[in-house]
Amino acid sequence: MTAASPERRRLRDLGIAVGRLPTGPLNAITDVAGVRVGHCTVWRDAPRLSRTGVTAIWPSDDPWGSEVFAGTYSFNGCGEFTGWIWLEESGCLTSPIMTTGTHSVGAVRDALINIAEERGHPAHWHLGLVGETYDGFLSDAYANAVQKAEVEKALDAATAGLVEEGCVGGGTGMNCHEFKGGIGTSSRVVDIAGERYTVGVLVQANYGVREELSIDGVPVGREIGIDIVPSGRRDAVANAGSILIIVATDAPLLPHQCKRLAQRATIGLGRIGGYGRNGSGDLFLAFSTGNKMPSAGVDFLAKPAPRPPMPCRMLPNPEINPLFNATAEATEEAIANALCMARTTHGREGRVMHAMPLDRLQEVWRKHRPKG
Repeated sequence: MTAASPERRRLRDLGIAVGRLPTGPLNAITDVAGVRVGHCTVWRDAPRLSRTGVTAIWPSDDPWGSEVFAGTYSFNGCGEFTGWIWLEESGCLTSPIMTTGTHSVGAVRDALINIAEERGHPAHWHLGLVGETYDGFLSDAYANAVQKAEVEKALDAATAGLVEEGCVGGGTGMNCHEFKGGIGTSSRVVDIAGERYTVGVLVQANYGVREELSIDGVPVGREIGIDIVPSGRRDAVANAGSILIIVATDAPLLPHQCKRLAQRATIGLGRIGGYGRNGSGDLFLAFSTGNKMPSAGVDFLAKPAPRPPMPCRMLPNPEINPLFNATAEATEEAIANALCMARTTHGREGRVMHAMPLDRLQEVWRKHRPKG
């Protein structure tokens, strides 16, 4: 299934499957009940060229009024994820998650705080979660193209259905393995102790060297080299790039277990060819909808009313191995979907990033996997 332009197709629509576990019905992060995703894309040539945008991930229907457990992991920290420190300290996610370009983080954070108040959540303070990857290769990063109106559009566009992928939202100006990159998503379903759980992943992919790209062990990047599809940024690629990975699950996990889940996204990234280079911001966040709690709020000017203990559920640590496998598989396929769904994009100063040629990808796959 796809929600983007018909000339691009997702990995499985090409007859290529990654991993062993089954996907959810949409093969998307929105297979986790209650999770919604929306984008606002800014694509204009004047007055300043912009190929940028913002993406919103809702962890629940009321992310400001309720909390879910979450954890983070920095594989390589040349990047920014505003609001991360308090999430790591408290173990609770209390905001929608926004992804955008590097120079838009402040504007998106400010807008998110104002929108929370305007929509009936006037807490003493808010710490919005905003992550970034750099889209300045294709987009004029100083154009200030993402402001409050764009944040509102992304939040209001959020749906529990199909997720648009490729050159959309925060992924509009991104590159991946020297092809055009952007937003991608995937999901996996596992059975643990008689219960069925879903793991969904969404990526904003903006990293990687061509020859290191491998899909399910097939050396795609070496087979489709820069002699076949030119790279617009070969001279700058050695240390550049970043990826944001958001993992959602309905399995009941505590914050330390969410952190462990976020760490396993590294396996999927490594499988497809991401090695956490020095200049890469590889920042991962995982949350669980298996426990929902009313927002505690933090008001340092008032004495809080006593709150009784709240019951929580958790999977025993020995039972979460299937979730680790699911996270790795869904991460690899989400990145592949970002590559498959992104379109060739012309950007500033005549720069161009070419889309991965899907016919070539199928040829390479048949060469290496003639029976499947």
